[in-house]
Amino acid sequence: MRDLINVTDLTEEEIEELIDIASEMMAAPEDYLDLAKGKILGTLFFEPSTRTRLSFTSAMMSLGGNVLGFSEAASSSSAKGESVADTVRTVSYYCDIIAMRHHKEGAPRVASQSSTVPIINAGDGGHFHPTQTLTDLTTIRLTKGRFTDMTIGLCGDLCFGRTVHSLIEAMKRYDGIKFILISPPELRLPKYMRDDLDRDGIEWREVTDMEEVMPELDILYMTRVQRERFFNEEEYLRLKDTYILDMDKLETAKEDLSILHPLPRVNEISTEVDSDPRAKYFEQVRCGRFIRMALIAKMLGLK
Repeated sequence: MRDLINVTDLTEEEIEELIDIASEMMAAPEDYLDLAKGKILGTLFFEPSTRTRLSFTSAMMSLGGNVLGFSEAASSSSAKGESVADTVRTVSYYCDIIAMRHHKEGAPRVASQSSTVPIINAGDGGHFHPTQTLTDLTTIRLTKGRFTDMTIGLCGDLCFGRTVHSLIEAMKRYDGIKFILISPPELRLPKYMRDDLDRDGIEWREVTDMEEVMPELDILYMTRVQRERFFNEEEYLRLKDTYILDMDKLETAKEDLSILHPLPRVNEISTEVDSDPRAKYFEQVRCGRFIRMALIAKMLGLK
């Protein structure tokens, strides 16, 4: 039994194994309908979520298990002033594994010190989102067939985007990976992460123009500007439509480009792109269910 707080808690071999299990589950989901029968997943979402929370619920139900939990802090005892540690310790006596999202960075790590069952970080503030990264990696392997020798463009909110931070942490471990960071100056990748890339000898550069680098990209990872991370509404409104991907901007892109997005999107990808075979963001949604099934099964010792 152990926790998943950051994607780097997993080795490359463990990630490959999880994706292999997820692929088996995709091919024959009926074979796993009773795998987690009698097990309970607790979903503690102190911050709103649609895809991640429902994906975890769908994953556990697809394994034959049950789910309990809450979808916002207001519906938990934290609204009465209860600490995260006490909430998690209490709920851990009701279930076998917990998926937890919180608006404060580091909250899942704190929770793991109080829990009697494994904790999965389902997103902590602008910090990390390891199961979205596993979803991204599954999609990348299915569409590209590899994790090496690629140029990855990360576009939009690179400052607060926890999915971006987690993906960088995961992908920088592979050979031949180059990052192009596409953002306005106000939303650039945090300095500590840029320093880490330099320390690890990873090739990267920053640009503000998406179109100038489009021909180089093997993967384009779009993100929304996150309104909930801004203290100033005026600043959010000024930056929210900085990048909008449409068919015109894809004219110079590679034929085998993979366009990813953790969703939800606002305006940053035009709906006309949805029908382009390079758009893989709804495939990501499908992959998210199965990789979470694989993760739950592995962490519970069922697979």
